[in-house]
Amino acid sequence: MFSTLANAWHVKDIRNRILFTIAMLFVFRAGSHIPVPGINTTIIKQMINSGQLLGFFDVISGGAFSNFTIFALSITPYVTSSIIIQLLTIAIPSWEEMAKSGEDGRKKLSQYTRYGTIILAFVQAISMTFGLRRAVTEVNTFNLLIIAFTLTAGTAFLMWLGEQINEKGIGNGISMIIFAGIVSRVPGMFVTTYQYVKAGTTSIIGAIAYWFVILVMIAAIVYVSEGQRRIPIQYARRQVGRRMYGGQSTHLPLMVNPTGMVPIIFAVSILQFPLQIAAFFPNSGYAHFMTTWFNTGGVLYNVLDVLLIIFFTFFYSAVVFNPEDVADNLKKYGGFIPGIRPGKPTSDYISKIMNRLVMIGGVFLAIVTLVPTITMKITGLNLYFSGSAILIAVGVALDTVKQLESQLVMRNYQGFLK
Repeated sequence: MFSTLANAWHVKDIRNRILFTIAMLFVFRAGSHIPVPGINTTIIKQMINSGQLLGFFDVISGGAFSNFTIFALSITPYVTSSIIIQLLTIAIPSWEEMAKSGEDGRKKLSQYTRYGTIILAFVQAISMTFGLRRAVTEVNTFNLLIIAFTLTAGTAFLMWLGEQINEKGIGNGISMIIFAGIVSRVPGMFVTTYQYVKAGTTSIIGAIAYWFVILVMIAAIVYVSEGQRRIPIQYARRQVGRRMYGGQSTHLPLMVNPTGMVPIIFAVSILQFPLQIAAFFPNSGYAHFMTTWFNTGGVLYNVLDVLLIIFFTFFYSAVVFNPEDVADNLKKYGGFIPGIRPGKPTSDYISKIMNRLVMIGGVFLAIVTLVPTITMKITGLNLYFSGSAILIAVGVALDTVKQLESQLVMRNYQGFLK
């Protein structure tokens, strides 16, 4: 990884792209300190400490939510819009054809994603402003609309920053913004750990154990994210004119975790929806019932969380990966799995292997979600650094290194041709 960064830095074009990306991330961090007018941030921070989903938003936004700055919504509406468009692409035949039609079709879908981002951001800003209205210093329609429009504009600007990183930077613009928000919280967490140890809330051994578990989780996420099952593929020899084609051996890589952290997002969103309604009405009987029987540290909540993560892992993997299409493409180009007949037997064989891998990936995601919560309870460190955040940060880092490696290979190959 470090050698890749060092080699990339010596290439002028890539170095300029890296510097441009850093500049855009600096703009993001600077904007994360510009507050939205008319908000009492003390009340916001109290609500974050009582809700896991709000804490998750704060981690993703790099602290912008707790300070309720112009980037408080972060880029989550864009992520949600992208997932919705991706699901609709599978469900709507005309959109599926558009996705397969080439660059023009993908540009149209990207435009739909932008429109969806603005709509979702405004809806989320309105609902959040209404739900957090007790933190508004002067509640009236004009002030609530100003806050909502400011939050929507902040998300739109972040979306533009991400696209600029894609075009002029090293790519992965949206992911890089999320990555910067997560990583920016780490120094503050070390300070908080020191304060906990100094105050006697936790012991030095507990603090060391907590961060050791985090390091082990990072190593495990890297291992599983890179893990794959390689199915051998053999291409039959065929003659075209006087030349022979095929006869090559290759493999079909099936990832252990093909869904990333999407199942975690779906599960947390569903489970936290009733809890956040209770947070908006703290004195109601419904809020008392939810905090008593369905709190985030309870057994019932965590059991449902595990089951939903595994379910959505299977669901989303079925959306993004179609074994029948893979089998048809292999048959079309003369490829086959040794010992397996082409067509339906091939798709059934791939489906069987994929289901086993998805089960392993789903259980792993559930463990990644539960381990930080259990570790915090044991060590007494009340640090919100979820497995979801670690999964995002590690995934973005791996993707960024792979992109830099591909750009280096392209330039070396181009130089070889010259």
